[in-house]
This record gives sequence, C-alpha cells and structure tokens, in this order.
Amino acid sequence: MPRPDQCAFSVVIPAFNEADRLPKTLELIDRFFSDANDLGPAEIVIVDDGSIDRTSEVAANFQASGDTIVRVFRHQHNQGKGAAVRTGFGHSRGQRVLLSDADLAAPIAGLYRLLPESCNSTVVIGSRAIDRTLLFNPQPFYRDLMGRTFNLMVRALLLPGIFDTQCGFKLFPGRTARSLAMVQRTNGFAYDVELLAVSLFWDLDIVEVGVPWGHVEASRVLPGRHSAQMFRDLLKITLRRWVRGLPKNPQEGIAADV
Repeated sequence: MPRPDQCAFSVVIPAFNEADRLPKTLELIDRFFSDANDLGPAEIVIVDDGSIDRTSEVAANFQASGDTIVRVFRHQHNQGKGAAVRTGFGHSRGQRVLLSDADLAAPIAGLYRLLPESCNSTVVIGSRAIDRTLLFNPQPFYRDLMGRTFNLMVRALLLPGIFDTQCGFKLFPGRTARSLAMVQRTNGFAYDVELLAVSLFWDLDIVEVGVPWGHVEASRVLPGRHSAQMFRDLLKITLRRWVRGLPKNPQEGIAADV
C-alpha cells in the first residue's frame, strides 16, 4: 500500500444518489489502474453530495485491489456538483487529479489521451466537440443543443477557443486542483467554467483533447431547471472576472509537485 505522498493520481468522483452505478464504476477504475503498470499508485476520492440512497455505504464498502486507495467524504446536505468537486479537490493527494463523472460517460481509459499534454502548467480537458467520431452514444438532440448554446455564451464571455467546457473528464496538476479548491465558489453545474476561467487567469494553458464519450441515461442534469441555473452562474462568473477580478493563486510561488 503506497504512502499518501506517493500517490500518482487522484480520481475525484462527485456523487449524488449513485449507489446503483458506483460499484461498476469503481470496479472499472480499480481494474484500469491495477493493470496499468506505467501510471503508478492511485486513489479514488468519492464525494457523496448529500445522497438519500446508499451512495456513501456502497463506496466505503468497495474493496480495491492492488495499490489503489478508496477514500469517501460526505456532505450532510446536497450542495451541488461544484461543491462536491471542491471537496474532492481539497482532499486529493495525487500528483495529478482526474475529475470523472460517476457514470463514466467518458471511459477511464481516455486518461491515456490526456496524459501526453499534461504538465505542471497545463490543464487538460476531455472534449466531445474536438472529434465527434469518438462519440459512441451521442446525447439526445435537445441536450446537445442546450450544450452548444451554453458553450457559445462561454466562448463569447470568458473562454474563447474552448469548445466543450462541460465534459466531466478533466486532468489537473495536483497543486493546481488543491489551489482551485481554495477559491472556487460555484456550487452548481457551471463549476467547470469557473475552474477553467480561474486556471486561465493564473496563466495556465488549457488543452482540449477529444475523448470517447457516450450518453448515459438517468443523467442528473435537468434541462429546464439546471440550464437556467447554469446561465445565471455563467453571468456571475463573468461579472467576477471583469468587474471584481478572479482570485490569485493561493499557492503561487510554491514549487509545483508535478
């Protein structure tokens, strides 16, 4: 079993009512790192965002193989996916931190597509827009349209040249992820935009890489309710960026760990 400071990767999984999907997801991630001799030891950090099912219990009872460590954190009340990511990043210990959705819509093997671009000054984001031939189960038209409309606004207001901010598969330098946890405020589904806007403000490169991705039924995103919330949060982030300014890196000047 590796010491915490020897952890090469932290896989952060925000989870809300995911008791049914988590066992298979954890099994696939555990098997991936057990078989990948070139990646080093990993930890899986699950953040239960106030679930009303057995999410925490299922996660805590999972028996990982090899050197993989499983750690579970729980919010007493549902706060939002962004809040769960903030908790997971803050508790991560890996040299690199991979953000992954609980449904593994982007299969874990896609990490190999992100790694060539990864370094201590780069955030690498999985994308459904760069190479749409990699989509093995495209999402319904109305969800795709909602995502494209949101992205048009994101590019116009904050992140020009980034075509998919919302794919739940992103690789951060470990120190960057933990710094972001100190300053990120958005609790809802627009948290990705804030993470990337702050990273860009900190002069990090953002590289968008096409990854395999397939729509999974029973998505936690509700088109009507959450799209309105995301647009409101986007405007709040934009106002912070251009009126009050985004926060400085709280660990600026400290040697990077990647």
